[in-house]
Amino acid sequence: MTTLILPDPIAAYFAADQKAPETVARCFTAQATVRDEDKTHSGRDAIAAWRSEAAAKYTYTTEPFELDVNDGHPVVCCHVAGNFPGSPVDLRYHFRLERGLIASLEIAP
Repeated sequence: MTTLILPDPIAAYFAADQKAPETVARCFTAQATVRDEDKTHSGRDAIAAWRSEAAAKYTYTTEPFELDVNDGHPVVCCHVAGNFPGSPVDLRYHFRLERGLIASLEIAP
């Protein structure tokens, strides 16, 4: 089995995913955006609120299994399973990194 080596900001994001929303938000730049479930969340406060809302609604696990590059930006494929409609599902996390942090993230099938 090959260990997936992720860029540091992305590894930090997945390590923080099940922790406090503020820990997740610190993985992002101050003006970062997250697009998930057809909604865009801009800035660390909105990103923390997005994580808090998701944690209140769902219990899930995220297992990254592949790292690709699209137009020079990392895309991580993850197996996500939990108590949400359509579980389990494989999702693609499209990242744009800036100064050692995440500048944008789009989560899509």
